[in-house]
Amino acid sequence: MKTQSGNIFAALSIVCLLASLSPSVTAAQSVDTPEIRAAAQNATTRSEHEAVAKHYEDAATQMQAKMEEQKELLEHYEDKSYLYGRRAQDLQSHTAALVRHYEKAVKANIREAALHRQMASKLEENHAVSGTQTASAEDGL
Repeated sequence: MKTQSGNIFAALSIVCLLASLSPSVTAAQSVDTPEIRAAAQNATTRSEHEAVAKHYEDAATQMQAKMEEQKELLEHYEDKSYLYGRRAQDLQSHTAALVRHYEKAVKANIREAALHRQMASKLEENHAVSGTQTASAEDGL
């Protein structure tokens, strides 16, 4: 009787874990949607690049929070592996893979945000330079 209830508890734990992880995996993949890619490719003004950069920064912040949650869960699995029996190593490796996935997503989002911030600043510089040239041309007339 004891092993049967233990097996039921383990099965329920696994089902709950998988159900809770699946939205987080889809959230990590939803950062680079076709709409965002189109907005990034079609951005022509400083404010458009800044908006895209803000989106990527927000996504990086969300991924960072999810990564921290997974790190805590991994630590729990390592410290309390006796609670999960044979599945402990599977849970640990799955959670470690999620941590690596989130780390990559955070780095990619930060890189994209920095790229768009750089494009926005170059547009600002070009605008300032063209404004200076226009003013000096008017002074010469």
